[in-house]
Amino acid sequence: MSLLTPAIGLIFWMLVVFLLLVWILRAFAWKPIINGLNDREREIQGALDLAEQTKAEMAKLKADNANMVAEANAARDKIIREAKEASERMVQEAKDKAIAEGQKMIDSARETIHNEQQAAISKMKEEVATLSLQIAEKVLHRELQDKTAQEKLIADLASSARLN
Repeated sequence: MSLLTPAIGLIFWMLVVFLLLVWILRAFAWKPIINGLNDREREIQGALDLAEQTKAEMAKLKADNANMVAEANAARDKIIREAKEASERMVQEAKDKAIAEGQKMIDSARETIHNEQQAAISKMKEEVATLSLQIAEKVLHRELQDKTAQEKLIADLASSARLN
């Protein structure tokens, strides 16, 4: 039952700590908290006043905007007419230019195809020569695996070198 009924000493120290906490909060924390709340209230009131001013300015801007939209629509119609005329001219010029460019591209493509064909033939010749050398190397390597075949080849080469 001692857990349910606190001792007098515990109650005394709890009361002392509580009063000390209240005194510290009153001395150091409540004034800054109150000042912060007052500052916040002034900021909110200033924001509300600014919102009212902004609302009035927005109404004025809306009226000005309607006038500007009407002027812009008239200018837009004029620009559209001019743009249609210019686009028709440009389309005709582009068609003429495209025909000329197309002919140039066809001629260039023919020349490129011819050049690539010649390059492919040249490359095939190189690859055939390389492949032939590789085959010859493998055949010689296989034929000259033993020492007697190597000595015979050296003798044949030496005798043919003496004849030249």
